[in-house]
Amino acid sequence: MEPSAPDLGADAALSRRRHSRFLTCAAFPTHRPTTMRTPSRPLPRPTLLALCLSTLFVAAPVLAQQAPAADARSDAKPADKSAEKDKASPAKDVRPDAHKLDTVVTVGQAAALRSAIDKQSAAQGIVNIVHADGIGQLPDNNAAEALARLPGVSVERDQGEGRFIRVRGLGPDYNAVNINGALTPASEADRRAPGLDLVPAGLIRSLEVQKTLTPDQDANSLGGTVTVRTLSAFDQPGRLFTMELGGNYDANAGATRPRGSVAFADRFAGGTLGVAVALSGDRRRFASDNTETGGDWDGDKLNSFELRRYAITRERVGAALNLDFKPDDGTLLYLRSFSSKFTDEESRQSMKVEFEEAQAPGETGDGTVSRGLKARREINKSSAVVLGTELTRGPWKLWGEAGAGRASENKPDTLSSSSFTADFSGLGYADTVKPMPTAVAGLNDASRYSFNKAKVEQSQATDRVRHLKADVQREFGLAGWDVDLKVGLKASRRDKDNTQETYAPSAKVLKKAPYNVASSKLGLGGFLSDDAVDYPWTSFGPGIDPGKLRALYGAYDLNAFRDPVDSVVNDFGMKERVDAGYVQAQVEQGGTQWLVGLRHERVRFTADGTAAKDGALSPIHQETRSRHWLPAVLLRQQLGGGLVLRAALTHSVVRPAFGQLSPGVTVDGDEATVGNPALKPLRSRNLDLGVEQRLGRDGTVSAYVFHKKIRDFAFQTDLAGAPGWEDFSHVESFANGGDATVRGLELSWTQALSTLPAPWNGLVVGANGSFVKSRATIGGYDDGKLVTRRIALPSQSDRSINLSLGWESPAFGARIALNHKSPYLLEVGDVLDAAQDRKVDKQNQIDASMRIQLAKGLQLQLEALNLSNERYYVYQGDKARNMQYEQYGRAYKVSLKLAMF
Repeated sequence: MEPSAPDLGADAALSRRRHSRFLTCAAFPTHRPTTMRTPSRPLPRPTLLALCLSTLFVAAPVLAQQAPAADARSDAKPADKSAEKDKASPAKDVRPDAHKLDTVVTVGQAAALRSAIDKQSAAQGIVNIVHADGIGQLPDNNAAEALARLPGVSVERDQGEGRFIRVRGLGPDYNAVNINGALTPASEADRRAPGLDLVPAGLIRSLEVQKTLTPDQDANSLGGTVTVRTLSAFDQPGRLFTMELGGNYDANAGATRPRGSVAFADRFAGGTLGVAVALSGDRRRFASDNTETGGDWDGDKLNSFELRRYAITRERVGAALNLDFKPDDGTLLYLRSFSSKFTDEESRQSMKVEFEEAQAPGETGDGTVSRGLKARREINKSSAVVLGTELTRGPWKLWGEAGAGRASENKPDTLSSSSFTADFSGLGYADTVKPMPTAVAGLNDASRYSFNKAKVEQSQATDRVRHLKADVQREFGLAGWDVDLKVGLKASRRDKDNTQETYAPSAKVLKKAPYNVASSKLGLGGFLSDDAVDYPWTSFGPGIDPGKLRALYGAYDLNAFRDPVDSVVNDFGMKERVDAGYVQAQVEQGGTQWLVGLRHERVRFTADGTAAKDGALSPIHQETRSRHWLPAVLLRQQLGGGLVLRAALTHSVVRPAFGQLSPGVTVDGDEATVGNPALKPLRSRNLDLGVEQRLGRDGTVSAYVFHKKIRDFAFQTDLAGAPGWEDFSHVESFANGGDATVRGLELSWTQALSTLPAPWNGLVVGANGSFVKSRATIGGYDDGKLVTRRIALPSQSDRSINLSLGWESPAFGARIALNHKSPYLLEVGDVLDAAQDRKVDKQNQIDASMRIQLAKGLQLQLEALNLSNERYYVYQGDKARNMQYEQYGRAYKVSLKLAMF
């Protein structure tokens, strides 16, 4: 019987760790620290940049005093309380005046800003919103790039392009994403969160980040819940038709590719039937250049480094169809549907230098050089449909909804790695930040290199979600208070599956019978393309042709090269069943609004996979169950003059990432890799407090503090020496540990300065900053003694700053934006040695956009991304020790946009 991975809840459960193994933090998708404690720490000290941002907050109310008095009263409570609620809900009423605040057809930064501010101001909790015009005025290719402009939100980039988002320092797998109210599945096998680059910007009408959850919302986010809303006919005062055609240009690749979108919305049948259709297509060809060591340092000397040139082509095609039927004021039937296809093709040419003995810069010695190629094509698909109704009958309101979504990732033929090797003398390198090989005779001579091995993978991952829910609300008065009592039930189902086949052709096998490939047929010269690798920092010589390399092993049955262990242990099926119920009451009197409630969730989880112990295979089945009571109290207090105070105590619960829950087990001698489907869900207690001041119609300033205490934090650990694994040298697995804490301050100011004299009345300014501190304790055994140290949570920057300055008139508009992130911990290299920690250097990205009104309804739009060509630099301990250095170049977009209202 295979020993199981224990649940570690105390320091004593941590196993002895070898210094050469690095530890990563599982609560932040690939980087996982060990056992957590909660030391008391003050908020991070503001820097000069923070003080400058604070100065803007002081100036903002002064500017607001110039706004007309009528504007200052825009935050006042409507006489009809139900009308106030309807403002924050789409498609509530067919009357145009009831939806003036939700209209996004007016082009311009100030109009988009006003729509976002109106919804933020009316919200019960803390929410940040970006509207469609706001996306259009920033150089944002997808939803992730747009969300990175909001306070407390940062983006995880893949090849320089935003893909996943973090909220308040918490990783993507612990932030929920839904499209039109339905949970969005993730196409990647090990992820819980979807990549938001899957959603083309042309389909998006608004993006919302809710940072305080109410009991009637799913409790499956620790940082925040992201809601993507597509176009609805009831968002518009009338008919809308837009069309955009243009191109994307990447300076590093020197390539231009097309982009375009079309949208239509109108009401029919006397204004009772709303139809909205949106189509979007986007294609980009870009490149990046890289030199990395992977942390292969021995003190100040280097064991190996690798040069890489990436060429990537990404294509997004998406469509949305929304139908709304409202025969009367008390009845609404709706259909929300969305579909997207994201194709990602990547070719990576590489040269790796490995020294026989570690060398310092300027030294020379013997070693091996490998020329390699990686080539893959990923096809990601995502679709969702939601069907529901909203009914109002006197004081009663009823909601019913059913939804389903499916995401998949297909990798039909991935050449995940390959190598042609040659031995050299006199190998060396210069520079430790951006290592480059010194000149060696014959380094680019293809005749010296011979095929060594390759790895080929075929995989298919699917993620299916379904939900069914019903809610009932009763409005009544009680002792002078207006009361909304609401109850509801929801059932959610999620199935995650993965299948993978791995093949490992090698020269050793091909030279033997029945293949008998001659050594002369394995030389690099027979596999080169006609084009040289376009690497800017040194010469690679000609690149490797993927077609010729695939032909080497493609002439034979791939099953002859099948890896029987990797082709089985990565297959799994996981099922989550969540049943929830809640009760909440919203009570309101004057400017005071309380919301109190309780949510209960029952979670059932099953996982099926395979264990491989020294080549022997056996099935694995695991079931877990848990129940969670989640109370919430929220306060919204109007203090007069457009000033609102918000406070909240909420609780949330999130299952660990699917990569941590994977049931596969691999045992090879005295080493093992063990998934842990028995991991407990993470539970968080969240405190929020802050104020928001409305600055006329077109501005707001806010300050919020927050604190999160996360229990049953999941982390990657080494179980060697633990019960059941006493005779092992290394056992990589996951476990629940102690607590982690995240605390911080969020400041934000956005305003259209329309009250200033011309030409300054066209200015639109925005500034927000997040100052976050997190603490956790990790530890391991050294010579039988437990050693611990404190770290910040991986991927959490102490400071994240967004600054933007725009100017607009009816004929012209422009905007420039800066995104700053301070250095952050990427992963722990050695649990016992802080000098091995891998950190990402600070990043400052500058983007700009411009629009020119050519004629009524016709615009020319210009956008530029990464104008400073900011590097992505990861170092190990000392800033001079490279782990990864990468640059992506600048990108540009130009398009014509036609809008007819």
